[in-house]
Amino acid sequence: MQVILGANGVIGTELEKNLTTYTDKIRLVSRNPRKVNTNDELFTADLTNPEEPLKAVEGASVAYLTAGLNYNIKVWQVQWPIIMKNVIDACINNNTKLVFFDNVYLYGKVDGWMTEQTPVNPSSKKGEVRAKLAEMILNQVNKGSLKAIIARSADFYGPNTPLSFVNAMVFERYRKGKKAQWLMNDKVFHSFTYTPDAGKATAILGNTEKAYNQVWHLPTDRNVMTGKVFIETVASAFQIKAKYSVIKKWMMKMIGLFNGIIDESVEMLYQSEFDYLFDSSKFEKAFNFQPTSYQKGIEETVRSMR
Repeated sequence: MQVILGANGVIGTELEKNLTTYTDKIRLVSRNPRKVNTNDELFTADLTNPEEPLKAVEGASVAYLTAGLNYNIKVWQVQWPIIMKNVIDACINNNTKLVFFDNVYLYGKVDGWMTEQTPVNPSSKKGEVRAKLAEMILNQVNKGSLKAIIARSADFYGPNTPLSFVNAMVFERYRKGKKAQWLMNDKVFHSFTYTPDAGKATAILGNTEKAYNQVWHLPTDRNVMTGKVFIETVASAFQIKAKYSVIKKWMMKMIGLFNGIIDESVEMLYQSEFDYLFDSSKFEKAFNFQPTSYQKGIEETVRSMR
């Protein structure tokens, strides 16, 4: 039995598709779980209630934490540590291995490539929360009471990925016949992880014993593009001209006065102002895995929207 905590999100769904390679017993856990595969077991749970993750993880060899919370720092500061403690306790009590799907917020602004050895140096409040979560896991790993993997992804894109900023600002706007948008600086390089790759790789990690008690960067094409080139590649896939505008920080702040999600995004704009380079060579070498190229990933994403 393998369990996905926070199922039915983009990553949870991609992971679910790939876990069938390893097991036919998959339990999907969320407030409103929905089947992806015919044999899925559904389990309704609130991860902030310690009793419910404890029951949800019962009998599982691996638990994947792919949950997402409202993009609000107050919610993150209160709920994320509670959820992580509950999940860690549930895994320890059930002798279940943990795989946590993480992002790169805890690194802060990085000059050069982000690797698994990049120091934890958050430059945002959300990054501070993420650093705390990683610390909670690694403390238990170091004590020998938990086997765990932290699997990190860059910003992602791909089919059926509505919460990705690049899907919303480029792919969706072109699909609707609008001009695309980009954040801050279209001249810098920005890595994106293709969601089908992220799901497949997370399943591989969870089912590889020697991968545990490590941090892994999920496979991401190293041939990174600038915002301008990325937009032009998307436009080419749609067979249209690459028309777009660049949204500056002052514009984000102004829009944020009326839009909570935009307001919450302002502290993360350093990721779009400077090069954002994500290295996944550790995973690629360990598993002989070739990440999907941006060209192919963009074409597949556009195809899915048609």
